[in-house]
Amino acid sequence: MNAGGAVDGGGAVNAGEKLRQSASSAAYDAGSGSGDPSPYVGRFWSERRIPAGLVALALVAGAGLLLYDVAAVRAGRSAMRWRVWLAEQLSSRPLDDGWVVGGAALLVVLGIWMIVLALTPGLRGLLPMRAAGDVRAGIDRAAARLVLRDRAMEVPGVRSVRVDVGRRRVRARAQAHFRDLDAVRADLDAALDEGIRQLGLARPPALSVHVRRPSKR
Repeated sequence: MNAGGAVDGGGAVNAGEKLRQSASSAAYDAGSGSGDPSPYVGRFWSERRIPAGLVALALVAGAGLLLYDVAAVRAGRSAMRWRVWLAEQLSSRPLDDGWVVGGAALLVVLGIWMIVLALTPGLRGLLPMRAAGDVRAGIDRAAARLVLRDRAMEVPGVRSVRVDVGRRRVRARAQAHFRDLDAVRADLDAALDEGIRQLGLARPPALSVHVRRPSKR
């Protein structure tokens, strides 16, 4: 593939046209050259200690305060002002009052958020690797990005490269300061494809490579 080169009648590529080529890119489907995907391996589930701790703390604090106030009333003391005020507000405000609707909407949003946390695995930054027996392993997306970036920088002609590793696609954007862009892209394709294969991911992501020349100053 030549994005910007011209071919003469004898089939030779004009060198001057090739030097004016500014970009070369290609994209491939997941697993196209990285080996067959292993059987389905789900993502790791987050323990979510902080949300669980906050909910438990709020429930314990609210229940303890309410229990103390009920016990105080049973002992002959007057109820706390906040409970008296809350009872008066609930008995006097209509259901279509703005504060009532706003409070109900907030509770609904918090409930939906808790349900989403309970039903989704989380840990989006951890990519599952192929299982070996009963042992499960994963690699952090930042670590995978660093490994693939180092592989890309070993390709001749690559001046700088940015690699973004997602759960479904790896995107590489490189600058080449010499060699034909299509040749650099082809070598970059092979290097990154081999790097993805060696990562041993359970679901190899698709690969997208874009190579261009740095702008002249």
